[in-house]
Amino acid sequence: MDAAQTIRDAIADVTALRLHRTGDPALGAAVGSVKTFQARRFGGTYADLIASPAFGPAARFFLEELYSDTDYTDRDQQFGRIAGTLQTMFPQPVVNTAVALAVLHAQTEELDQDMGRAWLAHEGADAANDAARYTAAWRTVGQRHARQQQLQRVLAMGTDLARLTRTPGLRMMLRMMRGPANAAGMGALQKFLEAGFDTFGQLARQRGGVEQFLATIEQRERALMDLLFDADPVTCGTQLNHTLGQAR
Repeated sequence: MDAAQTIRDAIADVTALRLHRTGDPALGAAVGSVKTFQARRFGGTYADLIASPAFGPAARFFLEELYSDTDYTDRDQQFGRIAGTLQTMFPQPVVNTAVALAVLHAQTEELDQDMGRAWLAHEGADAANDAARYTAAWRTVGQRHARQQQLQRVLAMGTDLARLTRTPGLRMMLRMMRGPANAAGMGALQKFLEAGFDTFGQLARQRGGVEQFLATIEQRERALMDLLFDADPVTCGTQLNHTLGQAR
């Protein structure tokens, strides 16, 4: 399957999930609650990185582009419309990154929707304690392999963006393409690529910066998964609440 079709299929899956939530407002609200909780959790888990001059830009990029509760409908619509054009306007390494983003986005939306259903199912279980409710929903959904795969895709996205910064002349090419990309309805993708390029370009200038940042993400996210899947629910809720308290 070519890049354009992969992107179209991924965006079609995301659109179908959104349409389902439109017809089920309770589910839509639940998914929104899950996404908001996850964004707060990320902000707490990486409060030290976000506050760091060295790692802050990369941590905020991950939060805003990969772990956010932002509505990406406009970006997705652009993505779906220009999937074919993408292959003719951007070099192959950039296309590969765009494909990876679309696939990761589709998987994340599917897991979040499953979490939303489970969130509703646990409405009566300590509903005032979001951490306990999130833990119960996580365990109802399960899918440890899918969670591990999702994390690997996030890490690969960071590696790909760092690799792009080492492509000679690519930053100048991206800057020159800003006008044509906006005119072609690719502004959101252009913004993502430029932000990712600049963020990881800055990080790559620090010896071992990219590797240290991604290793920290992997270590903490794996520890979180182990906690959510295996720890005593009370311990899990206590630690999650502590993490939320660290969010900035």
